[in-house]
Amino acid sequence: MIGRFMIYGASGYTGKLLMRAARDEGLNPIIAGRSEAKLKSLANQYGFEAVAFDLSDRQAMDAALNEVDLVLHVAGPFSTTSKLMVEGCLRTGTHYVDITGEIGVFEACAKKDEAAKAADIMIMPGVGFDVVPSDCLAAHMKRRMPDATDLVLGISGFGAPSRGTSKTMIESIGAGTRVRRDGKIVSLRKPLQRDMDFGSGIKNAIAIGWGDVSTAYHSTGIGNITVYFEASPQLTQMAGMGGLTRFFLGLGFMQKKLKSKVDAGPEGPNEQERANGHTVLIAEVTNEAGDKMVSRLRTPEGYTLTYLTGLDIAKRVMAGEAKIGFQTPSSVFGPDYITSIDGCVREDLNS
Repeated sequence: MIGRFMIYGASGYTGKLLMRAARDEGLNPIIAGRSEAKLKSLANQYGFEAVAFDLSDRQAMDAALNEVDLVLHVAGPFSTTSKLMVEGCLRTGTHYVDITGEIGVFEACAKKDEAAKAADIMIMPGVGFDVVPSDCLAAHMKRRMPDATDLVLGISGFGAPSRGTSKTMIESIGAGTRVRRDGKIVSLRKPLQRDMDFGSGIKNAIAIGWGDVSTAYHSTGIGNITVYFEASPQLTQMAGMGGLTRFFLGLGFMQKKLKSKVDAGPEGPNEQERANGHTVLIAEVTNEAGDKMVSRLRTPEGYTLTYLTGLDIAKRVMAGEAKIGFQTPSSVFGPDYITSIDGCVREDLNS
């Protein structure tokens, strides 16, 4: 084991889940974030060392990062925070992993591949629900059909989002639905819709700009990728928005107003909701001949899976399993990694 790791954003919803799991496993991370008062309270509760610094304070950040070998970055929105933390990790030679689901962040991290190699570190965004299960499933489908040209992913049962996830969704309103076509990420004016069977009958699903539009391409090389969510009333409402409405809701003052409503709501799913929840992922690949293969993956509730995979990957990196440069979960740990996590079951639905 190479040393200690840091959880930055420890006072957030997912940060607290990670701290509790780390304590239960006898780990000793340094917890970090912007608020000294919040961190002091958490440090007293969990018995961890705490350090407060703002990401804009380069000197303080570098001093903190020099004390660890890995940072598990869980402070979103990552469109705002990731760049500064990645730059700090490059300067200090600190491995970087995060739980982002933002396509732009994945693509920005991918562009840091050569810099990461020069700094002898690994940069792996997306070590939570987005994108560990779907990335491993995509890699599994590529293994099943090496000549696949099209990948479709479907996700059902994600449940209520945390405040951070809700804010990320609000930020994406004005961007349209992003998919990958012929290797390039493009935005659709109107979201695609289709029927999907998640194991309990046919359900309507709506395309969204999920992180795998970026990462599945880096993991598999498949040039056409679309991700769908089972339709909910909220998602259906968003899908029906016209371009003018999306533009208006994307304006700064409207973004601020929508995010303030999120802050007034619950921090995230409660313990019972997480315990009772689960998610189902479907993956379909086709090739130029029209052949199709389908697989399905069942996992624990999304935030539960996020702390399970996030902490497990941190432990693996500390044990020396990092691969230098920009990486996806499956590029380091393989397509079958997700099946090593408790509660995750994959099945191939055709041969």
